[in-house]
Amino acid sequence: MRILRDRPQLVAMHREWSRKGRGTVALVPTMGNLHEGHMTVIRHARARAQRVVVSIFVNPLQFDRAEDLERYPRTLDEDARLATNAGVDALFCPSEEDMYPADGLPPVQVVVPVLSEILEGAYRQGHFEGVATVVTKLFNLVRPDLALFGEKDYQQFKLIERMVQGLDIPTRVEAVPTVREPDGLAFSSRNSQLSEEARAVAPELKRVLDEVATVCRTATKVDADRIAEVEARASERLREAGFEPEYLSIRRAEDLMAPATDVPLAEQDLVVLAAVWLEGVRLIDNVRTRTD
Repeated sequence: MRILRDRPQLVAMHREWSRKGRGTVALVPTMGNLHEGHMTVIRHARARAQRVVVSIFVNPLQFDRAEDLERYPRTLDEDARLATNAGVDALFCPSEEDMYPADGLPPVQVVVPVLSEILEGAYRQGHFEGVATVVTKLFNLVRPDLALFGEKDYQQFKLIERMVQGLDIPTRVEAVPTVREPDGLAFSSRNSQLSEEARAVAPELKRVLDEVATVCRTATKVDADRIAEVEARASERLREAGFEPEYLSIRRAEDLMAPATDVPLAEQDLVVLAAVWLEGVRLIDNVRTRTD
């Protein structure tokens, strides 16, 4: 596996691959601190493409809090070991200066309307502009045929899917189902920041989401007030467990808009999404109401 640290090295790799036969290239964008969730996405990429590139870049544009950016774990040596063992062809880990060259002007950013403004976007101002911008840059630099993302960041995936469609970017994007610990907690780089006590509480988030999804699967009648009641009750359950919820919301899986109120919830394809704080650590998760 080669480690690429700047654009010239990436260009040289493209030239070499062109001479030898490029094949299908899959990209797995990450911010590093690789865990089993990342490795599952990488294995999917390995099965879907002849060449696999994993990017590692802690993107400052998508952090709305400076302390969160500072605390984000950086474990490049271990990440490189894991990527090598997984059969990754290239690890692209550019510097901030390489991704956003200083020219005295603010960086050009990509905006995906509506999807960048709701749920996560409402609580993390500028976050999705940062995500859309860095992913667009990575697509342009790596030129992948396919890009894979974890479904834990469901809104992020739908936003990237919309961005690719809207900008005619010639890269297919696919979501890989969320990978979880045996107790149900979704793998996340932030999990390592939890104390032992908080880690014991954290799986309750998934249990509450499952309960809401069960209500949705069995609801034969629905209106906006009933949806709000279910969301409020679930948020209260989270507070009782020790979380500080930012949101818990039932949305259409297709576009993250509010569910239709003229069709029973049981007949709709929905996703229940939540973001919570637990001892100063922010966790997100989601559960689909349909598994087919």
